[in-house]
Order: sequence, then structure tokens, then C-alpha cells
Amino acid sequence: MLQQIKQFIIVGLIATILMGVQAHAVTPSPQMIEQFKQLPKSEQARLAKQYGIDPSLLTGTQAQNQLSNPEVVGTRDINARDNNARDEDGRGTDNRKKTAKSELDFSEDSSKGQLRRFGYEMFAGEPSTFAPVSDVPVPGEYLVGPGDNIKVQLYGKDNKEYDLVINREGVIQFPELGPIPVMGLSFSELRDSLSQRIKQQMIGIESNITMGELRSIRIFVAGDAYKPGSYTVSSLSTITQALFVAGGVNEIGSLRNVQLKRNGKLIGTLDLYDLLMRGDASGDLRLHSGDVVFIPSIGGLVSVTGEVRRPAIYELKHNESMADVIAMAAGLNAGAYPRSSSIERYNSKSLKTIVNVDLTTEQGKNTLAKAGDVVRVKSATEQYESAITVAGAVVRPGKYQWFAGQKISDVLPSLWGDLAVSADLDYAIVIREVNQYGDIEVHQFSPGKAIVAKETSQNLSLNARDKILIFSFSDDIQNRYELNKLVKERVEKVTSLNTNNLLGSDLFKAGFVQLDKSNLTQRSELAGVVIADKDEAEEAEVVKGVVNKMLANLFDDTDLLKLSNQMGRQELLYPVMVKLNSQGRAGSGIQIVAIDGQVREPGVYPLTVGARVNDLVIAAGGLKEGAYTARAELTTTFTDIKGSSIEHHNIDLTQAMQGIDDANVRLTGRDMLTVMTTPDWQETKIVEIRGEVKFPGRYNIRRGETLNDLLTRVGGFTEYAYLPSAVFVRESVRKQEQIEIKKLADQLRRDLATRGVSKDGTVVNYADAQLMLADLENIKAVGRLVVDLSAISLGIEQANLQLEDADILYVPSTKQTLAVIGEVQNPATHRFKDGLTVEQYVAMSGGERKRADEGQTYVIKANGSVYIPSHSSWFSSEDQLQAGDTIIVPLDTEYKDSLSLWSQITGIIYNTAVALSAISNM
Repeated sequence: MLQQIKQFIIVGLIATILMGVQAHAVTPSPQMIEQFKQLPKSEQARLAKQYGIDPSLLTGTQAQNQLSNPEVVGTRDINARDNNARDEDGRGTDNRKKTAKSELDFSEDSSKGQLRRFGYEMFAGEPSTFAPVSDVPVPGEYLVGPGDNIKVQLYGKDNKEYDLVINREGVIQFPELGPIPVMGLSFSELRDSLSQRIKQQMIGIESNITMGELRSIRIFVAGDAYKPGSYTVSSLSTITQALFVAGGVNEIGSLRNVQLKRNGKLIGTLDLYDLLMRGDASGDLRLHSGDVVFIPSIGGLVSVTGEVRRPAIYELKHNESMADVIAMAAGLNAGAYPRSSSIERYNSKSLKTIVNVDLTTEQGKNTLAKAGDVVRVKSATEQYESAITVAGAVVRPGKYQWFAGQKISDVLPSLWGDLAVSADLDYAIVIREVNQYGDIEVHQFSPGKAIVAKETSQNLSLNARDKILIFSFSDDIQNRYELNKLVKERVEKVTSLNTNNLLGSDLFKAGFVQLDKSNLTQRSELAGVVIADKDEAEEAEVVKGVVNKMLANLFDDTDLLKLSNQMGRQELLYPVMVKLNSQGRAGSGIQIVAIDGQVREPGVYPLTVGARVNDLVIAAGGLKEGAYTARAELTTTFTDIKGSSIEHHNIDLTQAMQGIDDANVRLTGRDMLTVMTTPDWQETKIVEIRGEVKFPGRYNIRRGETLNDLLTRVGGFTEYAYLPSAVFVRESVRKQEQIEIKKLADQLRRDLATRGVSKDGTVVNYADAQLMLADLENIKAVGRLVVDLSAISLGIEQANLQLEDADILYVPSTKQTLAVIGEVQNPATHRFKDGLTVEQYVAMSGGERKRADEGQTYVIKANGSVYIPSHSSWFSSEDQLQAGDTIIVPLDTEYKDSLSLWSQITGIIYNTAVALSAISNM
């Protein structure tokens, strides 16, 4: 507490003192400063700011004067300056029209338009002041002159300091020594001479002589400078410093012939290319007062583009060759092909001509450059000379060195170390170029036999530029995250896709499905019902185009090649199939075969050299369970001068797979092998039964088995089963219902767009209509099929039902309730009482609402059937209510508008709600 009081007193004291200081301009005493230092930094800053006191006076730190040059050159706006200049001389509009025309002239090379003038970035500044630079170190050869300041410090017997200024006569007045002439001396000569004189005439005195402030000189910058005129600069300034002060050269000024003139005579020239390219400043002469730095207009220009390190526009001197021009451009890139370089130049008739030069020869290097030339250094090919390409299910896909005698086992020496775990060890191919046109042939081999057993027939010898494709045994086990990421990045470069709809998570597969000619054409409509919207179709086209380009360049696309181990069998084969299709010619046929039926990977495959039936089966991943091996059908196409014919042959697959020549026939182009299914073979079909049966669960069924047969197998019903409320769900019925819902939504959409829907001719509220459409389109079909379990259990054949795969039967327990929903005052579920009518149950729910259509009240029976109760005094047994029934009082659609379809919509919604309620108990 005492400490706080003490600090408060100190603050008050200092505040009082500072107020006095401010009023009377008294310098703070040392005691005040010491007390001020004891305060926190924040408090010191506050007091100093409040009372206008320099903190350096209170803290005892004096600010030191820093010697700094004024900012004489700032950033300049080249475009604005050019536009102003053009507007001033009346050519601005024409130049802008010329620029706009050049932007739309697609005959010009775009790379040429991107070239910039070399060296002009150095002068991207705007002069802002004429102040001379004063803090430059003074060299010993500096010639002193009138206005220069000489500082002399004497020490020894006497200590003195003198500031001596050279007067107009070139003399300094030294107090003890008298006038001393120094005109024409360099600074080092002046220092030596003056030191020696002091030492001789002032015994016991030593001296230290330095330069003080330098004189300023006035020079002129003329010609094509950015800001020509007269400038005051330091006497140490050189040509380049004069250029900087004047803002450099303008757009037509020369960088290679900057002249220094003195008394009307040319003293020297400066080639700024020597300074910029080689660091040679020997031509950067020092300026004298009255000198003129003259910048003539630019000489000839040559543009250098292509595979050079520094593409730009360069200024030419006389007799400079192509070698000099390439040297200006910093030499060739590693990917250059100088043998096929070209020069565009104008001939004597003012027409453009092309001159081919070989920059690897002396003749080509010595070719003289001319003003206006455009030198293009071509790129080398991206093709590898003798590389082996490995793609697919391998650990390290990519390019490998080829050497004579190389085999498959040399490139892939280990199954575990080089092949992916998912690799198919029975089928792989080698793609080989057979001529200079790039035509290919395909060889098939077994990776397992080639790498492990090293069988001669499988361990193929490789040629230069061969491509090896290793496939995965199953296409469903790859992690394709990186592959789809690459596709998405490239799709986004082509166009901006809707992020809410990217055709599923597997973009690569979505794009490839569009390319796969063996699949059905993707439709946007089916029987008049829209099943894919337009946006999705457009996105599919974009993805298709991207994936098409990627796959077509699989072996040259480095990024895609690295990810080829994530691709499926048909995806890897796509570029091979495209090439085989393109090289198919009349007489030779397309070297492609197809296989369909009970094989793991049906589709189209390349016809490999010497391929037979068993090779094609192996290529398709082998036979599936249920394949009929006693007979397969081989379809062969024959073409001759009379036309084309097709023949069918029966093949014994058992013998063919064993390699027996009679059955294992050789294949020809366009052959198709169909592997049939074993008669009466069926895939596993599972149905499920739940609820009140003795043995609920999942059961495997045979073809033709009925619901009655299934009930017998499950041991019948329990004593609590309520058969009228049974729910039977079938997948095929659900799909059909979904199509009908889409058809109804499409019909409603057309009605809304073409006519008014209310009695008075006004159009229905758009927002309400959209809500109704949304409700309708969001309905998910259930697929409930009405079955009469009571009749089936009694053995009535007409009620029996043949089972299908994925059928579900739910038998609920005894029902004791009945529901009333729809346009009633209080929708509710009531305890069922035998003998009560529909009207009585509706009355128990508070009666109909004003908007109810009581004449259309209907009942959904517990088994899913629907009926409308009769209103006559006579009624049938069908009108009798049962436990589990649902009474629905629909909306009177005439009350709201005249759109008759709305009554159907409300009915669908109610029916679906009831069905979902029943199924939710399953």
C-alpha cells in the first residue's frame, strides 16, 4: 500500500514538473529524469505524449541524426505514362485500336505477344527530386574542385579541427599554413600533399584528412530519356546514376549506345547489355559538371522465343550473329531442339519469310541477325527413345531403361516386391510397336509363370518402347481416392462443376462408363419419364471428355501413369483398344475379340498374337460358377469380295481349357465367344420372413418356389399371427412404383406450365405448386404387394405367389386398433370394435373438416388393398372393417383449385404413409 502511495506521489510530482516545463520551456533536471525512469514504460509514454515532452530528454537517450539520401526515384506507372504520351501526341486512340486488333488477331503467336523488352525493368522508376546523393564513399582518384569540403583534424601537441572549403580559384585557406592551391589534384594527392606540409611546418602535430560534403554538379540528360532535362547530381555520379535520376529510357530509347558528351565531344559510350549480362561496368564513366548524357533512339530489335532461358526482345548492334542473339537470351534450355530453329523476317517485298537455321553448326551460328527478326527455338520431342513403360497393378508404375536381351523378369523380378497384392498372376499383356507408323501388336503372358517359373513361352523378350500392362484380379478392391482427386482437379480446370452433384464419388468410373462402347447408352429419359436431369448429363459430358483425354494419353501422362495401379481392367485396355480400332484397315480387319456370358470380366479384348480360346477366357478373368463348359459358342465373321458372312461354332470349353487343339481353336479378329449358363442354374436367391411365424429368418429358395412352400418350410404361423395385416415387399414392384411416381410428377409439371388450374382462371400459387411437386418427388416407393395369407394358408392356388430374390414377408401380431387420418378434426387411432361403420369412426375423430371430400372417403385394408365404402342400405362383406384398417378422408381438391391430379397426389402420400407405418414395425 505504501509503495502504491509513493508511486502515486511520484507521478503527481512529475506531472506538475512537466506542466511547468511545458509552460516555461525548462529542460528537465537529472533528478526529474531519474524519477521518470522509475515509472513503467506505458506511464512514461502517456506523460510524454500528454505534455508534449521529447521522451529522449527524459530517458537520457538522444536521437542520432542518420545520414540518408532522399528518395529520388519512385515507382512509375508505365501504362499510364504511355497512354498519356499517346494522348498528348494524338495517337492514343489509334494505338489502342491497334492493341485491341492484336488481341483479336489469332494468326499471331501468343508467345510472341508475351515477350518483353530486355533491360527496361531496370528503369521502372519515376524521378521525384533533384537532390544530389551525398553519402557515397569517396575514392582516392576523385578530382577535387571548387565547393568540396575538406575536414582536417590535428592532434599531438595541439588538438584542432578545421572545415576547409575549396574556393572558386581552387585554393583552400589553412589558418596556420596560408592559402594552398589544390586545383587538379585527386583526393589521394591532396591528402598526401597536405599531410606532408603539416608535418614539415607544424612540428609535433599529426593530421587526419577526410572529405566532407561534396560539391554538386549540374548535368544534362538528353535524347530518348524518360524525363530528359537538367539535373543536379553528386560529383561522384556516373552515367548509370544519371539514367536512374532521369527515370531511365523511354520505349524507343537505346540501351546499347548511351553516349557521354563533354564540350560537344563524344567522351565514351555505354552498352548497358555489358552491365546487365556480364557485370562489366568499365564503360560507366564518371560525370563532370556540364556533361551531357545522350540517349539515341533504339537500333534494330530481334525477338527470341521458344526453348531459351530468357525469352525477350533484344536490341541489336551491327553484325551480330545468331550465336550472339542466343547468348543474349542466356542460352538454350535442356529441352531445346536447335537443329530445327527458324527465323521469321521480312524480305525485300515486305512479305514474311521463314529461314531455317541449324544452331548446332557454325554456319547456323554465324547467320547474321536483322532488325525485326523473330527467332524461334523449337522444343525437343517428349518421346523416350528406348524406354520400357510399366503400368497397372505394380508397385512402381513408370518408365524403365531398356537393354538388348531384356525380359519380363528383368523389369519385374519379384512378385511380392514389384507387383501389387491385387495383381492378376494369369493375365498380362505387352504392347509392341511393329512399324514406324506406330501400329501395334499385343502379346499375352502370365506374370506368375514369367516371374516365378521363368517359363520361356511366358517370360517374353522385350523390344525398345514396349509397354507392359499388369491387371488387377478384381476391380472392386482398389482405393481410387488419388485417381479421382486427379480427375476432379482436371475437370475443374476445364469448367466449374456443380459441387452438389459430381456423378457419385468415383469420377473416373463415371467418365469411363460414358466411353465404354460395350455398355448400354446412358439415357436421360425412359418411356417419357426423366431419370437424369440436364445438369447431370452436361457434367457427365465434361467428365467424359476429361477421362477420354487422360486415358488416350495414359503412357505419356506422368501423373496418371503413377496412379495406373488404381485403374480397372477395361480402363487400362482403353488406349490399346482405341489404337487397334484406328489401325484396322480393309483386308486386315480389327484385331479385337469379345467374350460374354459366365466369365468374371466380360467385354472386348485385344487379339493377342497366337491367341486361342483359352487365352481369351483367361483374359476375361476365368469362368464364373455356373458356366456351362460342355458347350460354348464361337461366332466368327468372314469377309471377302462377295461380302461378309457370320458362322457359329460350338466349342467344348472343358477341352479348350485343357489346351486340346481340336477345341482350343485359334482366334481371328472380331471373334466373339459366348459362355453359356448351366441349364437350370440359378444364383443364390434369398428371401426373408419375419414376425409371427414359428421359424423366422432368411431362406434360400429354388426357382419356382411359392409363398405357400415357404410358409410350410417355416413351420406355419404362431397363435398370435394376424394374417390380414401381413406386409409383403418386392423389389421389382418398388422400382415400377418409383417410375410411376416420376411419371406423375412429370405430368403435373407439364400441367402447371401450360394452363391455369383454378375455376376463376387464375393460376395456382407457384410456391404451393412447388411444395406439392417437392413432396411428390421426394416420395420413396415401398413396393408393397397385396397378398391374402388366409387364402394361401388354406391351399387356394389362385392366391398363391411365386417368390423372387429379396422378397420380404412380415406377419404382425394380432391387431386391435383402427386408424383415421386425413381431413378430420382429430386424426387418431381407435380400438377396433366389431360392427362400427366408417361414419361412426370418423365421428369418433371429430367429424370431417370443412375442406374434406366426404364422398371420396376410402379405406386401406390391413393387407394393403383399398376400397371405397358403399353408401347404400345393402353392403357386402368387403365393406366390413377389420382391425388394422386405415380410414382416409381426403382433401376436397375442388375447394382449393381444379387440378384433378392433386387428389391423386394426396392419395399417394396417404397410401405411402400407411405402408411405411406398417413396414416400420418390421
